[in-house]
Amino acid sequence: MSNELASLAPNPGSTKARKRVGRGEGSGKGTTAGRGTKGDKSRGGYKRRPQFEGGQTPLMRRLPKVGFTNVFAKDFEVLNVEQLERLAAGTVVTAELLKAEGIISRIGKNGVKLLGRGEIGVALQIRLAKVSAGAKEKILAAGGSVDESLSSSEEG
Repeated sequence: MSNELASLAPNPGSTKARKRVGRGEGSGKGTTAGRGTKGDKSRGGYKRRPQFEGGQTPLMRRLPKVGFTNVFAKDFEVLNVEQLERLAAGTVVTAELLKAEGIISRIGKNGVKLLGRGEIGVALQIRLAKVSAGAKEKILAAGGSVDESLSSSEEG
């Protein structure tokens, strides 16, 4: 039978013998083994970095440097008093409650800060990391309260 594993062979002309470099001058690929003469690419262990641009000043060094990152910046999630209008009267407003209600999507590293944009007609008990002076005024005017132990007006 001719269709046995032992008799399988690639089609004629579909395979090529491996090029054996560095095996003497008579092989045609001796001395430099097809790598050319001198330069990084002729040496062993050569590997070009992905961002290497042939010795030209790299793009990241040519581009202007802009911006500044303040390492001392505070990370607050910010919301306004108008967003609290949908809460029931007498509710104790904490960062966890706001996240659970879907009013905020995250709690900042330093907590939540309440700002004074908009109006509020519901009396709420506010217990957040920061409350602006304007927000505090509106909360108190609506009959609510601001817990001073957790928040202080406009420190940062």
